[in-house]
Amino acid sequence: MIEMNMDGLVGPSHHYAGLSHGNLASKQNALQVANPKAAALQGLDKMRYLFDLGLPQCIFPPSSAPKLHVLRTLGFTGSNAKIIEGCARTSPELLSQIYSSSAMWAANAACISSSADTLDGKTHFTPANLNSTFHRSLETTDTTRFLKLFFSNEDFFIHHSSLPNHSRFGDEGAANHCRLSLENNAPGISLFIYGRSSFNRLARQPQKFPARQTLEASQAIARSHGLNPDLCFFVQQNPEAIDQGAFHNDVVSVTHKNIMFCHEQAFLDQDKLRQKLISIFNAHDENLHWIEVPARRIPLAEAIKSYIFNSQIITTAQNKVILLVPNECRENIKVWDYLHELCLDENYPFSEIKTIDLSQSMRNGGGPACLRLRIPLTSEALETVHPGIVFSEQLDQKLRSWVNQYYRDRLHADDLADPLLLKETQEALYSLGPILQTNALYDF
Repeated sequence: MIEMNMDGLVGPSHHYAGLSHGNLASKQNALQVANPKAAALQGLDKMRYLFDLGLPQCIFPPSSAPKLHVLRTLGFTGSNAKIIEGCARTSPELLSQIYSSSAMWAANAACISSSADTLDGKTHFTPANLNSTFHRSLETTDTTRFLKLFFSNEDFFIHHSSLPNHSRFGDEGAANHCRLSLENNAPGISLFIYGRSSFNRLARQPQKFPARQTLEASQAIARSHGLNPDLCFFVQQNPEAIDQGAFHNDVVSVTHKNIMFCHEQAFLDQDKLRQKLISIFNAHDENLHWIEVPARRIPLAEAIKSYIFNSQIITTAQNKVILLVPNECRENIKVWDYLHELCLDENYPFSEIKTIDLSQSMRNGGGPACLRLRIPLTSEALETVHPGIVFSEQLDQKLRSWVNQYYRDRLHADDLADPLLLKETQEALYSLGPILQTNALYDF
């Protein structure tokens, strides 16, 4: 089984508008000046780093923007320029939402189950409905089409519809799904992390910020993907973590193979979860690396601010385990000292801590893990992935030229009213299709 990373390509309308309630970075940087060009190039730098390590890497294209059909549905009429002008005058926040480039955070695109885990032996995809925020809910149509286009071979892939677009089935994709695996190719263990239940009142719930993922959504995905109930765990995220800004579980924990790296306050009943998982690994004579960061070393607020857990754990072909973290971890003394100790301790699997500059994404509340969707594939299934999205040196060069040609290096929310931005954005997205070897990406 091979883990392919599908990273979101930052769109040309990347800007800071503070649209995500409960995401502290998003709110704190609202209405600051963004740099779409730098954001896209930083994302490509991350992809190139993984590619140079020899890891399978592919591209997830930006969602269409601006979504003028939404404004027409909401009663705006006239030419495209008139629609933009009218929305900017009467509802600038709505304009920001239909221009959003939040699909760059591919971890929210879908929930994916490995063919090693499913009853029919195929990889299953369920696009997230993302209905907790309006701007993100607009991504689902594009996401569904992209995934079907790129993973089209029915011998290997099954595509499900997104869950009903209602708050009772709020689904935020892989950001609230973890997978642990055994070395002996046995089915993996799925952890579905939820913040609330639609039909059962939970004893503890967040009081300040909304819990986005529902238990019922997670259960529906596990059923439709044909997962073994004995290897599925539905775990409540700690409400305190949500109230301190962990709007998704991947802000407080990350898994990779037999590694769980999490904060002490990531989950409710965390000790019980740890014992259950250890018992499964012990039954297979294997070891689970449960790495739990104590609050006394790194308080929850500092963990969330630094995005230490919104990291990627990478295993190279030489079995070198690298923890890829944002530069913000180096800037926090407590976090950086802890990571340094972790790397030196022979009881833990990490051999290197690698920092990367993702400042443009981080200012809107997304680190390395947010930008990527993990897709576990067999080598045979990997061969059938649409070749136009598979990262290569040639594709990297083409995308960098494309970004430099079409992207602005300065964008403020007020600039969304500029009719030239509409023209630039649509031209950029139109020209992306041939680069990715398809003309079916966008229909404006």
